[in-house]
Amino acid sequence: MGVKETRGVARQQGIPAILVVILAVTALWDICRADDWPQFRGSGARGIASSAVPLAWSQTENLRWKTPLPGPGSSSPIVHGERVFVTSYSGVDGNGAPAQLVRHLLCIDRATGKIAWQRQIALEGPEDSYQGYLTEHGYASNTPVTDGQAVFAFFGKSGVVAFAVDGKELWRTGVGKESSNRHWGSGASLILHGDLVICNASEESQSIRALDKQTGREVWKAEGAALELAYGTPGIVTLSDGKQELVVALPEEVWGLDPATGKLLWHADTALTGNVSPSVIVDGGTIYAFGGRGGGSVAVKAGGRGDVTKSHVLWTSRVTSYVATPLLHEGHLYWIDDRGQAFCSSAATGAEVYRQRVAEITSGGRPVYASPIMADGRLYVVTRWNGTLVLPAAPRYEILRQNRFEGDESDSSGTPAVSNGELFIRSGEFLYCVAAGAGAK
Repeated sequence: MGVKETRGVARQQGIPAILVVILAVTALWDICRADDWPQFRGSGARGIASSAVPLAWSQTENLRWKTPLPGPGSSSPIVHGERVFVTSYSGVDGNGAPAQLVRHLLCIDRATGKIAWQRQIALEGPEDSYQGYLTEHGYASNTPVTDGQAVFAFFGKSGVVAFAVDGKELWRTGVGKESSNRHWGSGASLILHGDLVICNASEESQSIRALDKQTGREVWKAEGAALELAYGTPGIVTLSDGKQELVVALPEEVWGLDPATGKLLWHADTALTGNVSPSVIVDGGTIYAFGGRGGGSVAVKAGGRGDVTKSHVLWTSRVTSYVATPLLHEGHLYWIDDRGQAFCSSAATGAEVYRQRVAEITSGGRPVYASPIMADGRLYVVTRWNGTLVLPAAPRYEILRQNRFEGDESDSSGTPAVSNGELFIRSGEFLYCVAAGAGAK
């Protein structure tokens, strides 16, 4: 309900004037909060913005500001009110040794792009060497999460750290210092559930942990060797009876756990073999999971108990995404994979609707890691070296626009954030704020 509607209802019901003001302010506050982007893929982890952003931008068009970052990272920016948070890392020497590794958490004023505060988290204990697949994403791949009072960041073997939004450190908690058999480093992002911070520490300890967000105290830990190589962020399902489940995809299985206790409620077998990097997608009581090199995708109905493979798996498909988390919109799933192919599949059946090689992607290697986001009926996909591609959020392939920031040749692997008509994109060198009518400064 908006401010005008609140006033109208108040007048009709004879509510005193002071309460009218309070209700109006509350409604306005709710609107502002609804447009925050507080976690990976925004509110509800849907990747869908409530406001439009420009179709086109460059260094001289629709660029409000750009802020130099202290180092690279593959994490996404998040937004709450007038604050933007983002992580980076530095301290890797020319030989790839991470002995001087430092993670950075930055709070940036969204109006000006100026750094309000920056905190450095030094390495605690050994870290995987900067080699192999780890060089593809680095040491700051986990997107932070905020509730507006505190911001929580996950730095792998250096643990989970909480800061008040004014920069005061609140607590630190370790979640393990192990490595998977691939030594690929950590990738999952934190989520909040009530008073809990939930961390997929599969890389660090083959576990999922829930921490008290006020103190960092461990509330529960769900362990299992099957969690190795599960790099995605868990999701929360709210069932029709109001009960909730924590869901996560891992190699060859999807799990549903009790988010209050970590107890395993159900599991379903899948063909998602090898490492599973995309996060689960939740739509009502349905979970969509993708992953594995050629592993495919699966839709599972939540709410079961025990082995639900035969009773709750709705469909399986060979269509898959290796890294990016697809975006669900009006019965279709969209993404661009790490080989430079654009996909659309049916959410009802898993069937491929289109698969198209993206001619605008000209760089070799793995050209896309970021997940798509949607604003005003358009998909925005950040590529690693070829700018941001804009496509229609419809089951037809078309590149509407390719936008670049000239002169920035760094790796761009983070998923963008949107808030109140502003698009926040991070590269290995800068954080950018794109907004209609803005000029370069």
